[in-house]
Amino acid sequence: MNTPIRRLAVFALALFGVLLLNVTWIQVFQAEALRTNPHNNRQYADRLTEPRGSIVIGNEEVAKSDPVGGDSDKLQRAYPEGPLYAHVVGTFSTSGATGIEETQNALLTGDDDRLAVRNFIDTLTGEEKQGASVELTINPKVQQAALDGLSALGKNGAAVALDPKTGAILASVSVPTFDPNEVTSVTDAEGSLEKWQKLQDDENKPLLNRAFNERYPPGSTFKVITAAAALEDGATPESTMDAPASLDLGAPLPNAWNGPCNGGSPDSLAHSIERSCNTSMANWAIKVGGQKLSDQATAFGFNSGEIKTPLSVTPSLAPAETDRNTLGRAGIGQANNEATPLQMAMVASGIANDGDVMKPYLVKSVKDADLSVVESAQQERLSTAVSAQTAENLTQMMVLVTEGPDASGRGGAIPGVKVAGKTGTAEIGDGSTHNWFISFAPADDPQIAVAVVVERGNVSGGKLAAPIAKKMMEAVINE
Repeated sequence: MNTPIRRLAVFALALFGVLLLNVTWIQVFQAEALRTNPHNNRQYADRLTEPRGSIVIGNEEVAKSDPVGGDSDKLQRAYPEGPLYAHVVGTFSTSGATGIEETQNALLTGDDDRLAVRNFIDTLTGEEKQGASVELTINPKVQQAALDGLSALGKNGAAVALDPKTGAILASVSVPTFDPNEVTSVTDAEGSLEKWQKLQDDENKPLLNRAFNERYPPGSTFKVITAAAALEDGATPESTMDAPASLDLGAPLPNAWNGPCNGGSPDSLAHSIERSCNTSMANWAIKVGGQKLSDQATAFGFNSGEIKTPLSVTPSLAPAETDRNTLGRAGIGQANNEATPLQMAMVASGIANDGDVMKPYLVKSVKDADLSVVESAQQERLSTAVSAQTAENLTQMMVLVTEGPDASGRGGAIPGVKVAGKTGTAEIGDGSTHNWFISFAPADDPQIAVAVVVERGNVSGGKLAAPIAKKMMEAVINE
C-alpha cells in the first residue's frame, strides 16, 4: 500500500472513530439533556397519556391526570379551574409545556433524581412509576379577586400579590387569560393544536404572562423609589422641594391638575407622595442624581439578573440617567424606566418588610406519592433595599395616599384598616395611559403586598387599579 492510500485509510478510520465517539456522547451523556430540552416536544407528545403528579393550590388539584372515556390506561391532563390559574399552572399538551407544568416537569413525571429511591421501590414491587405533587403558594381567594376585578373592566392587565414577610406569591393574574383544557385534548389533538395556534396569533396575547414577563412604564408608583432615594440621601418626610404647576424638562411637565402642588410654595416630600406631585418628585430625582436613583431601584430588584420563581421573570429596568431632562422624567416613572407587575409588588413588599425584599417564590412544597416531603420552600432575602427607618417613613407617607386630606388613592382604602398605597398613571406615547396601584395592608402589620396595572385605562390608578387591589387585600385580611 503506497503512502497516500495509507494516509487516506488512517484519516477515514479517524473520522469513523470521531463519529462513534460523537454518537456515544449524544446517546449516553447527552440523552437526558436532549430529552428534557424545552424545544423537544416529543418529551410531551410521547407522555401525554402517562400518569403525572398533580399541581395543588389550597388543597385542591388544579392540574391532574384524568382517564379518557373511562379508559384507565389512557390519561389526559385536566385543569378544573380553567382560566383562573392558566398562566401560573400552565399547560401540558402536544404543543409542549408552559408554566409550572414545564418548570417542574421532572418532578411531575417522576424522573427527578430526588425520586430515585421511590422509583426503585416501585420497580421492586411492580408498581408503576408515580410523579410527585407540587403545591403552590397561591391563595385562591386573592387570585379570584384579582381575576374578577380585571375581567370586569374589559381591559388587559395584570395583578400580583406577595406575602411581604416570606416572598410567597399569593396571586398572579394576567388578562386576557385562556382555558388550558381547550388545548390539551388527546382525543382531538389536531383541534387542540389549532386552538393553540389561534391563541398564539391573537393580537391581545392571551398566552403572555403579563404579571411576570411584560414590562410597563411604572408611572407615579416609581415615586416611592425616588422618595426612598431621597430619604436614604439624608432627606426627611418634611424636607421640601420646589413644586410649581409645570417644570421645564425640554418639554413642559405639568401636574395632573395643572396647578402647583402646595399653593406655589415648596412642597414636603410626604405631601408630594400623598398628592402625587410630578414637578417636586422630578426635582427630587434631579437633586439625588441618576446613579443614586438607579442604585435605589436596583436595591429593590431592578436592573438585576433573571429571577426564577421558578417561572422566569423578565428583568425590570431603571438605568442611571445623565441627562437632566430624562432624569426628571425618570423620577416619576417615565423616560426609560420599565417594570413588571411582580417587580412593583416587590417594591411595596420591601417597604412593608422593614426594607428587606424577599425573593418571590411559587412552590410551597413537593410531595412524593406517599406524601413524604421532597422539597419545602426556603425563604430567602433578596436584598435590603432601604433602612428600617426609611421603610417606616415611606409607610407613613403611603398611608396618606389612601386616607390623607389630599389622598390620591382613596379607592384602595379599607374601612378600619390602615392601607399604604401609591397610585400611578403612566403615559405610553400614543395618548393613552396605563393605570397602576401598589399597596400593602395592614400598614402596621403587613400581610399582603399588591401591584395592579390596567393597560390603557386612560383614567387614573386610584379609580381603576386601586379598587382591585383593595379586594385582593381584603381577601387576606378578612380570612
